[in-house]
Amino acid sequence: MTQLSASILAADFARLEQDCRRVLAAGADMLHFDVMDGHFVPNISFGVPVLKSLHAALPEAFYDVHLMISHPLQYTEVFAKAGADLITFHLESEDDPGAVIDAIHAAGCKAGLSVKPGTPAGAVLPYLSRLELVLVMSVEPGFGGQKFMPMALDKLDFLRQACAERGLAPLLEVDGGVDAVTGPQCVGTGANLLVAGSYLFGAKDAAEAARALKQA
Repeated sequence: MTQLSASILAADFARLEQDCRRVLAAGADMLHFDVMDGHFVPNISFGVPVLKSLHAALPEAFYDVHLMISHPLQYTEVFAKAGADLITFHLESEDDPGAVIDAIHAAGCKAGLSVKPGTPAGAVLPYLSRLELVLVMSVEPGFGGQKFMPMALDKLDFLRQACAERGLAPLLEVDGGVDAVTGPQCVGTGANLLVAGSYLFGAKDAAEAARALKQA
């Protein structure tokens, strides 16, 4: 069964707890928490205090934290303490990927590695055996509501085959422009975890939207 991570970047921040409860009840498996520093990406979102507060309100939720920041090594421990269950960082960040993976695991979290649209999927291979998740960005990171880039499908297919050849089974996650059309396309080429923001939080019937993705 395909899993669904609800991107809170699309939530109503004035009603964040209630909105998150709503999409979890509708069928989302986890909450996707996008952290932006205004340097690695041209936008600023939210950080440790928001995660800590949300985790206190919803301690039962699984927190899929995506660090779109230049120096993830500096922040892995504080996000882990704030409630992160899985921490994903970017291969294109300025820190050594191996050191960041070690730090995430040392903090007691699962480790994910993400690549931007312009980075080849093969760049992940040296780290693949140490990861619980690989995140393929199907939009340029930094803003919600962008159109899905079909090049992500080729990357997912490449990673699916690479994992099969190595006997590995990390989650293959895709983020950006995921909806009832692009979601099944991603699943068909290897994704088993879909990040949905606007499509899920903006749906009139969140349960139906979640079902359409999870049954892809």
